[in-house]
Amino acid sequence: MSWTSIIGQKQQISVLQKAIETGRLPHAYLFTGPEAAGKENVAFELARTLNCRTGRENPAEGSCGACPDCQQIANFLHPNIEYLFPIEAALLEAGETAKKENKKSIEVKERYEELIEEKKQNPYFTPAMERSMGILSEQIVALQQKALYMPAAGKRKIFIISQAERMNPTAANKLLKLLEEPPAHIMFMLISSRPESVLPTIRSRCQVITFNRPTQTELESWLSQNRTDIAETEISFIVNFSRGNLALAWELINRNGSTDNIPAIQLRNLAIEYLRLMLTPKRFHEALNLSETHAKNLSKKELTLFLGALLLFFQDINHRIIAPGYKPLNNPDIETSIDRFASNFPNPDFLAISTATEEAIRSIDRNAAPLLVLSAWTAEIRKLILAK
Repeated sequence: MSWTSIIGQKQQISVLQKAIETGRLPHAYLFTGPEAAGKENVAFELARTLNCRTGRENPAEGSCGACPDCQQIANFLHPNIEYLFPIEAALLEAGETAKKENKKSIEVKERYEELIEEKKQNPYFTPAMERSMGILSEQIVALQQKALYMPAAGKRKIFIISQAERMNPTAANKLLKLLEEPPAHIMFMLISSRPESVLPTIRSRCQVITFNRPTQTELESWLSQNRTDIAETEISFIVNFSRGNLALAWELINRNGSTDNIPAIQLRNLAIEYLRLMLTPKRFHEALNLSETHAKNLSKKELTLFLGALLLFFQDINHRIIAPGYKPLNNPDIETSIDRFASNFPNPDFLAISTATEEAIRSIDRNAAPLLVLSAWTAEIRKLILAK
């Protein structure tokens, strides 16, 4: 593995390397920044580095990725590494005897294992169980018990807490007690895209490192150096479509041929079909009916991706209208659809369209009613596109 496996984040890695070299690692980090920027991947690389058998002679270089410790961490089996994320309470229930309860327990465990498996395949994936009420106090109690024991062979026990802002109040207060008197052999790494929602007293006890999404140049450079099997045209597609979202970029990097099974691509295609229906004469009422279906069936995250995909689509159309030969498209795989739209609707107010779409995304992020937001956005966008 090593630090070279990380996409971007050179300044952040330098800070961590210096802390390792000088032996001045804090007892707690808070990694903040946008979702899918690589925060958790860096946390796991630091955990590997501090437990890697081969890398202990020069830990600033990072982990080897091949020793038994690195392999155990990659498989979420290392005794020194604890990884927490929001889970369902049923996963923690013990002593169930009724068949129905046993069946429920098995199903919950299967859902949990599926998330872990996806995390193994995609280091930028952020797992959370759909029916979770957040990070539970029982999970932090388990950490408190594990903190009593010294690490097994390695230098540090690492507690990685994903989506730290989702700790319920009781869990947050229990963690605070642990952070107030931390055992010397424990390092905490809290990961959060919304640090303002983390208890201030917890934040004050952590060294904060802020991450940014890698630039297109950084992602393109990493791909050129580390994935020589990918053609330049494919690299361009990955870089432009992912827009720094490394979870999506990783799916695109490791897809098997077609992109049709990638959720973000499916949402993009769904959004474009919705746009097409919205602009088809005498079918606007169908689009409004479909908005109800989407508002009901798509999660908040999916709705923001749905609208965000249209922002990128509109950007491509604008570029093609201004310069018909423009090549670095966000959606190079649907170039024909972009050109057809540009030909059929040559005079949209793209500034107003972008403003309305970004406002709809912000409204959904602020937990506005999805149906009201999507319905209002649909009516406004149609008017802006069809205006002469």
